[in-house]
Amino acid sequence: MATSEPLKIEEQLKKEMPNLSKHELEGLSHTIREYYTATYKSNHVPKYGHLNKGFDEWQIQNFFRVIDKPKYRLLFGYMANLGFRIGEVIQININQIDFKTRELKLRSEKSGKLDSLIVPIQLFKETAEFIRANQEEIEKAEGYLFFREQNGHSLRVAPYLEQNYVRKVFRQYVQRANIDEVYDVSDESNSKRKIRQLHLLTTHSLRHFAITRFARSTNGNVVLASKFARHSDPNTTLRYIHTDKHELYEAIDNINTGDIDALKKRLIK
Repeated sequence: MATSEPLKIEEQLKKEMPNLSKHELEGLSHTIREYYTATYKSNHVPKYGHLNKGFDEWQIQNFFRVIDKPKYRLLFGYMANLGFRIGEVIQININQIDFKTRELKLRSEKSGKLDSLIVPIQLFKETAEFIRANQEEIEKAEGYLFFREQNGHSLRVAPYLEQNYVRKVFRQYVQRANIDEVYDVSDESNSKRKIRQLHLLTTHSLRHFAITRFARSTNGNVVLASKFARHSDPNTTLRYIHTDKHELYEAIDNINTGDIDALKKRLIK
């Protein structure tokens, strides 16, 4: 009965959908998405629980201090300042940058929508310097800022860096900065796969850092932060905004200290 019921529903939908208007189909799609989110996504708890997956200020300083190649300093700079996803940053093309207004247009990796952000002044200066220093390589790479190294070993056609290669470079710098931390190992459902170490800091941690810092700079304006993060749902943005451990501990201490002081005053009276 459990297996036949979904089939009956599917058959009924196939019969009814051709007769539905565009508005009715959109309403049905919205209802299904809402039900799915309420039933499954809201109950999802990430494996790392509520650990801060973003860089803190001390970690980010140490991370950038050890980066010795301008290309990766600039690439990770875009991720840490503007919250770019790895698939977005590697495909930045100079044609996307308005050098008069510092505006950069990009297509969101998740939604596919075209968005624009302004490049911070210092990052913009570093971008211009990098382009001047690597003009020939960028031209060969059809304008892609983060051109692929021509080492003769890769079979890839794309002229820009490959995601896994960037992740490998990232891990090397994190280890060099002595901020690498393994919080668990993977539960592989496929017995043929090796158990992987799960690292607290990943390339996506730079996006967490950027969104958290932006939210703080706007006094917790989640609506504005969600636009910066290019999230369609502000609730998604909330998962990226982290409270610094020291802020949390200080707040706990302040609350408890306040309770103790109030108790003392009542006792003295």
